[in-house]
Amino acid sequence: MKMEENYSTELVESLRIQMESLRRRIHELEAENAKLSVQLGSCVCQKIVESDKNHVLDCSHSTEEMQRLKLDESHVKNRSRKKVPGTCNETIALHHLPKRHIALKVMYFGQRFYGFASEAQMDPTIEVISLFLRSNLKETTRSNDYSGETCVEESCGGEIDYVKILNRVLPEDIRIIGWSPAPTDFSARFSCLSREYKYFFWRENLNIIVMETAGKKFIGEHDFRNFCKMDAANVHNYMRHITSFEIFSCNERFEDDELWAVKIKGSAFLWHQIRCMVAVLFLIGQGLESPNVIDELLDVERTPRKPQYTMAPEIPLVLQSCEFEGLKFRCSSDAKQALHTHFKKECQGYKLKAAIFHEALLTSSCDLYENNQLNSRTKKKESAHIPLMSRPTEPSYEERRAKLDAGARAK
Repeated sequence: MKMEENYSTELVESLRIQMESLRRRIHELEAENAKLSVQLGSCVCQKIVESDKNHVLDCSHSTEEMQRLKLDESHVKNRSRKKVPGTCNETIALHHLPKRHIALKVMYFGQRFYGFASEAQMDPTIEVISLFLRSNLKETTRSNDYSGETCVEESCGGEIDYVKILNRVLPEDIRIIGWSPAPTDFSARFSCLSREYKYFFWRENLNIIVMETAGKKFIGEHDFRNFCKMDAANVHNYMRHITSFEIFSCNERFEDDELWAVKIKGSAFLWHQIRCMVAVLFLIGQGLESPNVIDELLDVERTPRKPQYTMAPEIPLVLQSCEFEGLKFRCSSDAKQALHTHFKKECQGYKLKAAIFHEALLTSSCDLYENNQLNSRTKKKESAHIPLMSRPTEPSYEERRAKLDAGARAK
C-alpha cells in the first residue's frame, strides 16, 4: 500500500512538472508568434528592395490589418526621413510616391502562426490583408480613386507584380497567391461576405450517411451557442447562417482507410464553431449519438446550457476561401508558375517524409502479433459513453453575463 502511495505521489509530481514545462512552452510560443507576425510586415518594408529597388512600398499609411502585424507607424516615418544607403529611404520620401490600397490573399501553413487567425492548424489556410503599397500607376489612379475595375493598370503601362516580388522575400510557409485593388474602407474581417471551411478526417468506422443526414440540419439560420466556445464579454448574438454542408471522399487512401472531408460554408462563424460542429458529427458517426441531438442543441430554449464535450482537433481544419464583394484577385503567369513550382517541391518533400514513416511502420510490423498478444492481456476497459444531453453543462449566456455585470458593479 505504501509503495502505491509513493507511486501516486511521484506520478502527480511528474504531471505537475510536465504541466509547468507545457506552460513555459506556451509562453515561448506566444513570444515566438509575436515575432513571426511581424515578419510579413518586416519583409514588406525592409527586404523587398533587395529584389527590385524600383518597387518601393509605402507602409506609412497602413490600415488596421498592418497594425495587427505590429508595424510601428512612427518608426516607419522616422526611417523615411533618414537617408540610409541600400534601403527604401534611398529614394524620395515614401509618402510622395504613387500608391494604391490593395488586398493580398495569403496562404500560410499554420503550424508556426497560432495568432494570425482565430484557428490554429497545420494545413494551408487562406487569409486576406489590406494595405497601401507602392504603385506604378499615375496620380489619377491612386488608391482613393478605386472604382472596382480590373483593367486600370493595363492602360497605365502595367502594375507592379506584387505576388512575384513578395514571395521572393517571404518565408517558405507563407505565400501570396493573389492581389486585388480594394477600397480604402475595406476590412478583411468585416467586408467578408462568406467563408468556407474544410475539415479532413480518416473514415475509420464512421457512418458517413448518418453524419451527412445530421450535418444537413446545420443549414439555415440558427443559434449556435451550443456549438462554440462562448465569449459572453464580447459576443452577444449567436445567430449564424450556414449556406451549405457537404461531406465527401478525397480519393486518398492509407492501407484500409480513406481520407474524407466536411465542407461548411456560411456568412460568418463563432469562435471554434467548426471544431464543435465536427466533434458532435463524429459522435453521431460512431453511433454514440442520434442525429436528433443536433436539433436539441440548436434549440437554445430547450437546451440553454452547452453540454461539456471535447472539440475536434485543430490540425485538420482549413479555411478554404473567403468571398468579398467587388474584389477580383489576380496573379501573373510568372507568379503562378513560381507558386506551382514551390508547392510541387513542398508536396514532394512531404511525400518523401511519408514514405520514410511508412517504411518505419512496415519495419515495426514484425512485432505486431507479439505486441497484440501483450495488449490483449493488459488492455483496460474503455469508459462508457455518456450521452451529450446527460452530461454536466457549462453556464448559459445569461449566467455568464450576470457574472460579468456583477463583477463590473463590484469594481
